[in-house]
Amino acid sequence: MSEFRRTDAVLVLVAVVWGSSYLSAQTATSALPVLVVLFARYALSALACLGLVAVGPRPRRWTRDELRLGVPLGLTQAAVLVVETYGVAHTSAANAGLIISLTIVLTPLLDRRRGGPPPVFFAAAGVCVVAVGLLMSGHGFHAPRLGDVLMLGAAVVRAGHVALVGRLTVGRAVRPLHLTTVQMIVGTALFLPVAVPGMPDLARAGTATWLQLAYLALFCSVFAFLAQTWAVQRTSASRASLLLGTEPVWAFAVGIALGGERLTALTALGAALMVFGTYWGQAIERAHRTAATPPETGLPAPDKDLRCPTTTPTSV
Repeated sequence: MSEFRRTDAVLVLVAVVWGSSYLSAQTATSALPVLVVLFARYALSALACLGLVAVGPRPRRWTRDELRLGVPLGLTQAAVLVVETYGVAHTSAANAGLIISLTIVLTPLLDRRRGGPPPVFFAAAGVCVVAVGLLMSGHGFHAPRLGDVLMLGAAVVRAGHVALVGRLTVGRAVRPLHLTTVQMIVGTALFLPVAVPGMPDLARAGTATWLQLAYLALFCSVFAFLAQTWAVQRTSASRASLLLGTEPVWAFAVGIALGGERLTALTALGAALMVFGTYWGQAIERAHRTAATPPETGLPAPDKDLRCPTTTPTSV
């Protein structure tokens, strides 16, 4: 396999892993309380990140910026995951993965550093709003399910988090792994007190549940972050964004194929419109950003939650 195809394959694999995270989170929260799942995921991720920092190249110490920025970003990241995980627990994995992709079109609306997106961008956002309505209708028009509303809220909160990451890290020499590690430690400390009552449940959890937790922490967080960082360094930002943007498609496919979720005409239309709207909005925003900014400086671009704090947003 050529270097070019190998890089594309890694990016698609990251998108598949992130897309599958919704079903894994749903399965884990069916066996354990949501806050216990979040604590376990953060704790396992923090341990893995600390191990990678310890064996990584020097200097291994955190800079003042990495510590100072990691704490508030860790708090906003934790807020994203709380709403997301509760949402996944009360809706289908397919809907969760599609609705959260609204982050792609919401982030430019909240990030006003470049004066906002062009007017045509709002047409793409409108397509996504229609798609959300169809996804929420499910098997017929009715009041939205709690999980769908929570995922919609999670998309808004995550878009704010991504915009904040971009605002705080621009022009600063922060290492993604070190910044991510601080965020994982902050999340672990934050969820530990509220997870204590559920610790007996965690101790009694079966092998299948622990495998889901390990998958969420080690594959959907740590592995995906490292693989993404490796691949993005070897391809263009546009191509990486395009391939990583297939995550909602994989979330939908995994939910239907492995989660036993039913596909109706309304949800199929909503899924198609959501994918079209987010890709269209992403293309408009990327073209607007390219035209409005000078050549790249080599600094990383902003990211989302448990992935690395410097990439394209979506996923639990």
